[in-house]
Amino acid sequence: MKDMLVRLTELPDISDKENALAAEGIVIRRPIAPEKSLVSQWAGTHFSEFWANEVEVAFSRQPVSCFVAQKGNEILGFACYETTAKAFFGPTGTLEAARGKGIGKVLLIKALQALREMGYAYGIIGGVGPEEYYKKNVNAVVIEGSEKSVYENLLRRNG
Repeated sequence: MKDMLVRLTELPDISDKENALAAEGIVIRRPIAPEKSLVSQWAGTHFSEFWANEVEVAFSRQPVSCFVAQKGNEILGFACYETTAKAFFGPTGTLEAARGKGIGKVLLIKALQALREMGYAYGIIGGVGPEEYYKKNVNAVVIEGSEKSVYENLLRRNG
């Protein structure tokens, strides 16, 4: 999988989408320290142990370098940034049942805005799966030659 580059100074306005989600009772926010185990376990259950580990790193930052989407007491999605490498976006995921509402896009933009607020002009989306999604939503471009990335020698469990 390749990495993608995003110009952080040209992010789309998501205020209307965020307001529409709020009208449905969906809140997008940074989680706080007491929620660390809940968010990490949720990411591990619904996505992967690797992503749960990155969520834990996000909670070691101040402010927490993660956003969650929730409806009531249910987590619907999350997006982290700057957990594996500087200026990196990800991991991110939305429950399959909650997809198609724009939750993922709002999480993406909020995390990229946070990178911009940290002083970065560009963000990197690491190990991208859905290239078209990122091209369409934030005009991301593939970084040629990025197949060998920070994830190249990732340790994995045997069996």
